Amino acid sequence: MASSTSKTARASVRAGEAKGGALSVLGEFKYLIPLNKGKHVYVRNLTNGKTTHLSTTSDAFVEEIRVLTAAGHGAKIRAELTALQSANPDHGWDATEKRLAEAGVFGEA
Repeated sequence: MASSTSKTARASVRAGEAKGGALSVLGEFKYLIPLNKGKHVYVRNLTNGKTTHLSTTSDAFVEEIRVLTAAGHGAKIRAELTALQSANPDHGWDATEKRLAEAGVFGEA
């Protein structure tokens, strides 16, 4: 994993915090910042304070979500995936959620 956050990731986080919409809604923390029609995502990790840019089909993405789920954030992440699928049905968020579930990230096998 990257040891530092990229300039683009930091700018994206700052932009979202300034507008109040992309990263938090009514004080809710957003873990996933979608990119490239669901092919990539910035994952905001509260456990280590880093934002990482990952492909949604990569093993690193699965492991990052696994860490967040183990820290008790799984239900919120799953709700975000559902909301992303509702807002963008052609971006494949349902397949991403299915892949995570099949990998046992959410406590299923």
